Order: sequence, then C-alpha cells, then structure tokens
Amino acid sequence: MREKVPAFIIAAAKSGSGKTTLTLGIVAALVKRGLEVQCFKCGPDFIDPTLHRAITFKDSYNLDLRMMGAECCRRTFAEKSRGADAVVVEGVMGLFDGGEASTAALAKELDLPVLLVVDAASAAESAAAVVHGFQTFDPELVIRQVIFNNIGSPRHRQLIENAVTASRRLDFVGFFHRDDNHHIAERHLGLHMGNEQPLGEAGLDLLIDAVEQQLDIDEIISHSLKAVESTAFPDATAQPVVAKKEERTLRLGLAQDEAFCFYYPQNLELFEARGFELVRFSPIHDQNLPKQLDMLYLGGGYPENYGAALCQNQTIRYEIIEAHQRNLPIYAECGGFMYLCRSLQDMEGVVHEMTGIFPFDTVMNKRLRKLGYRQVTLLTDCILGARGDRLKGHEFHYSDLKNDTNNCEIDNTHTHLYALDNNSHEGYSVGSALGSYVHLHFGDSASVIDHIHKSIAGHSTP
Repeated sequence: MREKVPAFIIAAAKSGSGKTTLTLGIVAALVKRGLEVQCFKCGPDFIDPTLHRAITFKDSYNLDLRMMGAECCRRTFAEKSRGADAVVVEGVMGLFDGGEASTAALAKELDLPVLLVVDAASAAESAAAVVHGFQTFDPELVIRQVIFNNIGSPRHRQLIENAVTASRRLDFVGFFHRDDNHHIAERHLGLHMGNEQPLGEAGLDLLIDAVEQQLDIDEIISHSLKAVESTAFPDATAQPVVAKKEERTLRLGLAQDEAFCFYYPQNLELFEARGFELVRFSPIHDQNLPKQLDMLYLGGGYPENYGAALCQNQTIRYEIIEAHQRNLPIYAECGGFMYLCRSLQDMEGVVHEMTGIFPFDTVMNKRLRKLGYRQVTLLTDCILGARGDRLKGHEFHYSDLKNDTNNCEIDNTHTHLYALDNNSHEGYSVGSALGSYVHLHFGDSASVIDHIHKSIAGHSTP
C-alpha cells in the first residue's frame, strides 16, 4: 500500500452554499501545486464532473449509492483513485439530503472525512450553531472541518470565530469572503458546463488566489490523509468496473457536441471495454453520419438551446432517419430522445422540426417536469435485455411529450419500453429505435452492454 494521500468529501449544509465554487477553487489550488487530483461527484449530476475535468484534465466519476450500488461505488472509487496525489469528492445538495444516496451516506460508505461548507450570509453566531447541529445529527459521521462561506466583513468573521472556538470540536475552520467574481452562471438544468469555461481563465486565477489567501490548504490536507488504494477496499478488485478489453468489432456512433453532452464517463468506458469502438459525431456540425456504424447512441444535453441548428442540418437528420429505416439499432436518452421526436418547441415557443422517428412533439416548460431516481423494468425484449429485466437510472427534464397518452400499447408502431417503480410507464420502442427520458447508469449492470453487443454482433451497414 502506498502512503496516504489527502482524500475528502466537500459537503454543504444546503444547496446554494457555494460548495461547487469552493470545490473548484480547492481542486485548482491543488493542481497548481503540481498534484495529480482525481475528482468524483456524489449523485447523478452530469454538469459538475465537467467542471472538475476542465481543471484536472481527467474524467470525474459519479458515485451514486442508489443508482450504482455500494459495491460499485467502492470499486469505482478505489480503481479511479489509484495513483492520484489527492482525491476530492464533491457532495450533492445538503449533507444529509437524499437518504440512502446522500453525501453523508457516501462519506460513511467510503470512510472519508467531511469538509462542511456553511453559508454564513445573513447569520453570525447562528452559523456556528448550524455546525453543531450537523455534528450531532448522525453520531456515526464525524465532521471536524468546516468552511464558512460568504463572510461579509472582519466583524462578521470574528463573531462566528468566537462562537466556533467556544465549542472546540473542530480541527479546521476556514472563512471565505463574499465575492461576485466567483459566481458561476446557471440555466434551467444547472450550472454551465466545464467546456464553456463559466469562470474563464482570469476568473479561475482569481478564485485560486482567493482560496490560497483565505483558506489553509495545508491544514485541509493534513487532516484528510487516507489510504485510497484498492487494498483499502478488499472487494475492490474482485470484479473490476471495466473489464479486460476485447477486440473492438462494433462501431458505436456517439452523438457528442454542445447539444448532446450528458454521458457518464463510466458508461462510455464500459462500452469500450466490451467490444465497442466509440465513433463521435455532431448532429449540429457534421453533415453526415460516420460510415459503417453498428449502432447509434444519442445522450442527453441541451437540444432545446440548439433547436434551430439541429433543424437546419437536414442532411444528417435524413441520414439518421434512413439508418432507422435500415433497422440500425438506435438508443437515445432524454435530449437525444427529444431529437428523435417529430418536433421540439423551445422556451421561446419556437417549434423546430426534428427527425420524427418517434411520433411525438416535445415542449419545453419554464418549470421542472420530472426529477428523481428510476428503477425501470423492461416491458419487452430489446437490445437492453429481456422482458422483466431491471435497470437503474435518473430522470431530470423540463420538457414534456405533447401527445403521449401514457397507455402501454399506443398503436401498432410503437409501445412503452419501461415500467417505472413509481407505477408509471416511460420510454418507447419504434422498430430498431429505443428512446426514453431516463438516463441509465450501467456501472452496476454492465451485463446490459454485453447483451447489446451480443444482440447486434454481426450486424453491419454499408
């Protein structure tokens, strides 16, 4: 076992406390010191991992106890942390929010120390009381480090510091001042993606300077040392998340651009490890599909923000329609599913023509329509598995299907794909195309990809 490295979870008392900003600042400060940092994100979020990657230039992996299971989370953490100089996990929502999938539950599962971020705006001594409450809420969880965010003045800091010092139950206390320069822009699905550089190079430099000046990074490190090699988790190497690579015989066309950018890195690695070559293309920028594809995979993202560009690129739309007519297997999630419907009405009410493979029209709403974990049961045999098989994922979208009757049997051309654990039906099958609002994670069910490979092996297109 190598020597211990700093490994910790950055949690928050509530959403909007500045957890992501401070995570990015601390990670960037560590990287600037020359450390190889491996990041993770607690929960099903697609956006925060891209912000991590923009700083570390390494994929950040989701750790979700409900969607992936405890064993898969342990294996993923051990495998991906191997060789890192520091490991930082960003929490989700408030520390205890989410029940079995909460940041607190993950911290206990991985035995990681918690660095708690408390929004001290509009509070003084009460902020110290919040910390006391979090420390005593779950006796099995130890919280010894805290950062008070949004400090407004020296007097504000002193009031909190006096109250915290009196409790004498913390190893590290940090104070981070309020500064609008560190604000990360948001939109309907959350923060802007990492490739969009929401802070900008200058903004990131300012954030690093602020973190180094206002927080004692050395103290955070010294109180977070932990062994993170596989030997820390005896079962971590028993069934590796990514299997031994096979010959890549199948070409998987992966839609990846500004509109289609929600993919779990682990899912893509599993496809590669199980006999697929990922061939990326852009439904916005490319005029043609890649040649000789065996399958198409269209993930989620922001098609509503690029409706006009997707509509205007008629050539690739027609090629996707023609590929479907040739029975090329197509799998689409959320935004990808919207692209395969007849039309997309954006938030300004403008209607854009899409591919029309699924006979629905999608309409963006100002408010969130669906959010939550989903366990899905296949209602029919398909490339994902056999009828009755169960998979896990997450649903998060602002759009609706305008003309979905939610009947299991709609007509002779398309049927519902899933029965959900909330007593509803979701997803559709039209010929060789499968589409759904649910984002599936295959980390705990990699056999699905083996089934896909087996189902389409030998299928080729000219």
